[in-house]
Amino acid sequence: MNKKPDILNRELSWLAFNHSVLQEAADPSVPLIERIRFLGIFSNNLDEFFKVRVASVRRLIELNINKNKITGVDPKRLMNQIQKTVIIHQQFFDEIYEEINKELKQEGIHIINERSLSEKQSAFINDFFVEKLLPVLAPIMLSDSRPFPRLKDKSIYLAVKLTNRKETNYALIELPRKTLPRFIELPKEEDNRYIILLDDIIRAKLKDIFRILPFTEFKAFTIKITRDAELDIDNDLTKSFLEKISKGVMARKKGQPVRFVYDKRIPRDLLLYLKKRLKIDNEDNMIPGGIYHNFKDFMEFPNIGAKRLEYQKLNPVKHPAFTPGNRIINNIFKEDFLLYYPYHNFSHFISLLREAALDPEVISVQITLYRVAMFSMVMNSLINACLNGKEVTVVIELQARFDENSNIYWSKKLEEAGAKVLFGVPGLKVHAKILLIGRKNHKNKTEYISGISTGNFHEGTAKVYSDVTLFTANKKICKEVKSVFNFIEFPFKPIYLRHLITSPNQMRNKLYSLIDNEVKNAKEGKNAYFILKINNLVDQKLILKIYEASQSGVDITLIIRGICSLKPGVPGLSENITAIRIVGRFLEHSRIFIFGNNGQELYYISSADWMPRNLDHRVEVASPVYDPKLQNELKNLINLLLSDNTKARVLNDVQDNKYRKIGSKPVNSQIELYKLLKNNNLRTI
Repeated sequence: MNKKPDILNRELSWLAFNHSVLQEAADPSVPLIERIRFLGIFSNNLDEFFKVRVASVRRLIELNINKNKITGVDPKRLMNQIQKTVIIHQQFFDEIYEEINKELKQEGIHIINERSLSEKQSAFINDFFVEKLLPVLAPIMLSDSRPFPRLKDKSIYLAVKLTNRKETNYALIELPRKTLPRFIELPKEEDNRYIILLDDIIRAKLKDIFRILPFTEFKAFTIKITRDAELDIDNDLTKSFLEKISKGVMARKKGQPVRFVYDKRIPRDLLLYLKKRLKIDNEDNMIPGGIYHNFKDFMEFPNIGAKRLEYQKLNPVKHPAFTPGNRIINNIFKEDFLLYYPYHNFSHFISLLREAALDPEVISVQITLYRVAMFSMVMNSLINACLNGKEVTVVIELQARFDENSNIYWSKKLEEAGAKVLFGVPGLKVHAKILLIGRKNHKNKTEYISGISTGNFHEGTAKVYSDVTLFTANKKICKEVKSVFNFIEFPFKPIYLRHLITSPNQMRNKLYSLIDNEVKNAKEGKNAYFILKINNLVDQKLILKIYEASQSGVDITLIIRGICSLKPGVPGLSENITAIRIVGRFLEHSRIFIFGNNGQELYYISSADWMPRNLDHRVEVASPVYDPKLQNELKNLINLLLSDNTKARVLNDVQDNKYRKIGSKPVNSQIELYKLLKNNNLRTI
């Protein structure tokens, strides 16, 4: 299937990553409610996979492209393999859900359906139906004489079969998820707690919903459609880029279906009718599933039991440099700092922006934003800076997939407040995460501090994603951060950088050079190694370069959370490469590169994964970390991750996610890192 036998297919590698999320749901050491939420995470991941990656494979099939030059795969064979793998995972998913259900019952928590309601519960359901559910339901009777309703890909539908002795008819009901929760808690009975899904309340009341129609039997089956999420941006020169993206987001809702999931109990006549009306052919991904779909809602499954059924709350740690009463900007001028999310409190970053907004000496704030929370304290702070007369420049990426609406909303708010809003570089997504604050000193000269991060400046993801942000007043780095902002605003002016590594201009060649340096050292008999912590390793040219380094005797350690198209540990190819994946309570998201450099180690943090899109088609930044104390922190962090023997999986060519068993004492690196940061001990271990 692959263009080269030593390169793993990225789609199948991604599915292996998502399988590790299922492993968390199956892990009995994970608290019970968290396990069911991992099922929601798995489902949400799979939705996005179909919207983006499977949609791309489907387009190749429609273009009748066989083993094409871009992907090196036969798209039809790949689609078949994806479907087989997804069905296997779905079976594992169903088994886990059944096991979790049994364990919930042992805790006195019961997820019940419409067939097992007590008299008291039925009375509650009747009242709920009349007062809250019925007013927001909009059932649609299906008819060949009318156009079929367009199904939305984020919605759940019940396909209803209505029959009497003479005729059969069909209807659709969309679950009103915008107005009602998916999980409804029923009255407690003795020591038992009960939850029923909104889907099942509708099933229980089908006769009442269709009471004016002459049918005697009603059966409902969940269906769900996933549509192609690619934005189609038109070339109308009279429209602004903001207008084009807005139009593209609206058009996405009408994208072609790439997956149709249905209750495997659905009657054949109803399934064939839906298939015909939705114009789904046999090559589309028709996935038989269980009684419930849109399991991503289970990410918000309520805990109505004991506190031990959820993760013990870890309150974010306060960094000593950001204590109340201290001027943060002054502290950064004195010393470089690293913040580690979600372990450190993201409010520190908000405090820095608020201080900049009020500081009379601060004259400018420049920032890049890729994903923005809908209710964003970051944006409110930037607007506050505008209102206080600061020169605020915000680079906001309108094409951040699935976050376009939020980004569009805030870009308008910023412009209204007087900020200069830039929409990136033509043909390139701005994925770099950088901040630059300018302040007048006592000599009336402008001096700068910078923030450079591996992840988004986003208060929501900062609670879950593990990222690193460097704060520095290093003049050389700050000068080059300013050059990156100048490049974004004036992309046709060349920039020359000696410290930051940026794409698309230089990152690929610089990474080649760093690896080649280790190869040179290995050939000269010197200690040669490098360590990479990234989310995805896909770029074939870099993979071949890593293989070359391994064959030259360079010791290579990889920590790759997501896609890994490289095969570690293959004799004669990659025997000097070890690779692990860590999937746990938090999403490993930081990118850290360490190169041995003959005893003078080089440290970088970056926004870029090693993928063609990051290296060739995006604006990315990798920043050196020069402070020896911070280098020691990063080295200790990496060593801690490499000691993990509870959440680390071994990456190999069969992609089976076997847990890594080393040492005699259990080590959960994420929990241990939290403890170290809480006691301010990361530098001393």
